[in-house]
Amino acid sequence: MAQILVRNLEDQLKVRLQRRAKRNGHSMEAEARDILRNALREDEAQSVGFGTASVALFSGQGIFLEEPIAELRDIRLQVPDFES
Repeated sequence: MAQILVRNLEDQLKVRLQRRAKRNGHSMEAEARDILRNALREDEAQSVGFGTASVALFSGQGIFLEEPIAELRDIRLQVPDFES
C-alpha cells in the first residue's frame, strides 16, 4: 500500500477531519482515505456528459411507435384563468 504525507494542513481543517472521523467511528487516517476514495469515485462517475449518460441509461427502453409523433409548431396555447 502507498502512503502520502499532507503538509501545511490548516488547523481548522484538521479539527473538522477529527470531528468527522469521530462521528463516523473512524480514525483520522481511515476518514481521510474514505474522503479521497469517494472524491475520486465521483470524478470517474462524471467523466461523461448528462446526454451521454441518459442515452446509455435509457437506450432500448420505452415506447416504440410505428410512426414518429408529429411535432406541433406554431400552435398557440390558451392559458387557463384560475382566478375566476
